[in-house]
Amino acid sequence: MSTPAPGSAGAHRAPGVRTLVEAAVRVLDEAGVPSPRVDAVALAAYALGLPRLELALAPDPAPAGFVEELAELVERRRRREPLQHIVGHTVFRYLTLRVEPGVFVPRPETEVVAQVAIDEAARLVAAGATPVVVDLCCGTGAIALSVDTEVPGADVVAVDLSPEAVGLTRANSGAVGTRTLRVEQGDVRDPDLLADLVGKVDVLVSNPPYVPPDAVPREPEVRDHDPDLALYGGGADGLDVPRAVLAAAARLLVPGGLLVMEHAEVQDAQARAAADRTGAFVDVGTLPDLTGRARMLVARRKAPSHVEGSHP
Repeated sequence: MSTPAPGSAGAHRAPGVRTLVEAAVRVLDEAGVPSPRVDAVALAAYALGLPRLELALAPDPAPAGFVEELAELVERRRRREPLQHIVGHTVFRYLTLRVEPGVFVPRPETEVVAQVAIDEAARLVAAGATPVVVDLCCGTGAIALSVDTEVPGADVVAVDLSPEAVGLTRANSGAVGTRTLRVEQGDVRDPDLLADLVGKVDVLVSNPPYVPPDAVPREPEVRDHDPDLALYGGGADGLDVPRAVLAAAARLLVPGGLLVMEHAEVQDAQARAAADRTGAFVDVGTLPDLTGRARMLVARRKAPSHVEGSHP
């Protein structure tokens, strides 16, 4: 097959962005990436320096250097590096949050956990209160910052054991929050954690590590890139850290205060039983995520007169 002379009608022409994105979709699909088209478009937008990309309006031909940059980004994603790590951010509810390797990437299902906390805080604000909301094991600060930005009038505190998570939450607060968020480094298992807030918290929300030691995540993005500290909950059932969250909630919540805690879909009965064993909660129940899976524990703190002699 002959090659057209330069400048002739059949001369080689650089491919357009749409063509290159379609090729990226095929590569990612063959690699088993769960959302190849969404990811390919996101990578193309990142390579173009755009917040988002409408393929119908994509440049044709592609700008200089785009082919090489997109190829490098697609290769990273093909090797199952998380999309959020590659582009440096993720969207959680109404916020675009910075993400970094070494800190747990927030998942869409946790948006429902945040919603329950937001609804409770908003109810209290509407009643004239200034609710105190605590996010334990905050990671990027996704839940805390959602409450902070969606419920004006709430006082929000975020806590994580990881210094990387604390630094990232502070960075995200400065970028997208109201800058009133209090961020603390601390261990949820510490009985003196947030000692100044004992009995003063209206909503305690948490997405703690809860994966059992024998349930290694199948997704390479999670297994190979999310930190073990944010994944594995400790103990044979993965619920050691969630039980510490329960103890912290029993200590920090006001009577009637709401606890909202994410867990794995197979842990709902165990989580309810653990909450019941503290003797500190009433209205212990489970709520579903967007797909109908049992994914969060909800409970109310008993009045002190009902828990005398108990050991929360």
